[in-house]
Amino acid sequence: MRKIEREKETVRWMIEFYCRKKHKKRSGLCDECDELLKYAWNRLEHCPYGEKKKSCKRCRVPCYAPEKRKAIKRVMGYSAPRMIYYKPLEWMNHLLK
Repeated sequence: MRKIEREKETVRWMIEFYCRKKHKKRSGLCDECDELLKYAWNRLEHCPYGEKKKSCKRCRVPCYAPEKRKAIKRVMGYSAPRMIYYKPLEWMNHLLK
């Protein structure tokens, strides 16, 4: 699987997990989280570094709009630490990059 595809799946899981726990959405995503997911996937698809990209927080060229950056930080801050219990292999991969 390509690096971008792996990152897209990780972001999808984090946003779905966040929406399920915080917005009490049992199936699918609320409109806010669905919009954030589409935005994040679009940013990943159009990353100027492509398969050679570093993690977004280490990037010298941030491509997220300020309000979207706050939203994704909130989602990742909640979901990433919990990945160890739900998706330990993905958590280790996410942590190591």
